[in-house]
Amino acid sequence: MTTLDNDQLATLIDHTLLKPEATAADVTALLREAEELGTYSVCLSPSMLPVKTTVKVATVCGFPSGQHSAEVKAFEARESVDKGADEVDMVLNVGLARAGEYGAIEHEIRAVRDVAKSVVLKVIIESAALTDEQIVAVCEAAERAGADFVKTSTGFHPAGGASEHAVALMRRTVGDRLGVKASGAIRTREAAEAMVAAGASRLGLSSSRAILEGGAGSGY
Repeated sequence: MTTLDNDQLATLIDHTLLKPEATAADVTALLREAEELGTYSVCLSPSMLPVKTTVKVATVCGFPSGQHSAEVKAFEARESVDKGADEVDMVLNVGLARAGEYGAIEHEIRAVRDVAKSVVLKVIIESAALTDEQIVAVCEAAERAGADFVKTSTGFHPAGGASEHAVALMRRTVGDRLGVKASGAIRTREAAEAMVAAGASRLGLSSSRAILEGGAGSGY
């Protein structure tokens, strides 16, 4: 198990608010909390951009289903970059992955990469819905397409969120060439540190304060 102090753990966190019922006031509170906790970034829905904050700003694209055309994902990503996003977390088309259409997955990732060259691009693979073989293949496609990170989960899929097994497999696949973000159902400090020990270099958390204080959170 990897043991991190609060500052070390905070710098790995994308402090996340992606609930569809979130309000502008909720976002303001999240920004204040992220700055107070010293998280690496906030992760917000694209409709909440632009925002002013001292931390990095991440947003999502094709969220949460991934069942959008490559062109729509690219448009959404371009608009978010224009509104100040530093990072884009795109959801791949999980149906394509399950069907073994990895060339099509590479195409849609490239479409987003081409319009978001100046930002960090993370690809959400929805690992709980994939076999190990599929996880490896989509991670390889993401690397070929120029992604910076692969990410386990949206946190909205009924199959579940991050697992140590998936994180370790993703890390073995991409080596030290890409980042690995663990997200979805990480609700305790123990779980967060286990993901880091498995190979995660970033964590998507909505209950960051509770986790940093050693308690249990809820949500994403």
